[in-house]
Amino acid sequence: MRHCGEAVGDRGRGPAPVRGHIVTTTYLEITARSELRAARSSRASCTIVRVEEPTPALNRFLYVAVGQSWAWNDRLEWDAARWREYVDRPELETWVAYASGTPAGYFELERQGDDIEIVYFGLLPDFIGLGLGGRLLETALERTFDLGAGRAWVHTCSLDHPRALGNYLARGMRVYRTEVDHGSAVRRD
Repeated sequence: MRHCGEAVGDRGRGPAPVRGHIVTTTYLEITARSELRAARSSRASCTIVRVEEPTPALNRFLYVAVGQSWAWNDRLEWDAARWREYVDRPELETWVAYASGTPAGYFELERQGDDIEIVYFGLLPDFIGLGLGGRLLETALERTFDLGAGRAWVHTCSLDHPRALGNYLARGMRVYRTEVDHGSAVRRD
């Protein structure tokens, strides 16, 4: 399980501090396709495609491009072998949103028994504010149910985009836990 201030990955490494932040982490879930609420139309069109061949360089690019503004730094030191190990697992799927042929965002899904976690989700900076996030999240949640998930879950925190929580709630996800870390938050991998 990834906690805000940390991410799924090489759990053997120690924490890197996120200094000067009180971090609120909100865990959300959805348990039935019927609870999913469709996204509004976006101002930009996009195509969302599954990455059929695990490609470490692509996942690294997306991770850096999306996460640079949100303190996603836990995987920056991963070498090619570690990225290969991460993406080359049957329980992981990566999906990419393209707008006019340009990568606009992505999500990673990881099966965990009957549950599926949205491990990473986000847009590249140039595509924020165009309404693509709702469509991307709707697609991610639809995919979890296509895969037979009994529950899809995600967490977001106060280090993420300010509209992230609202997007999750607007798609029909509900909060099942909130944690507040008063200054000792770590980003761990």
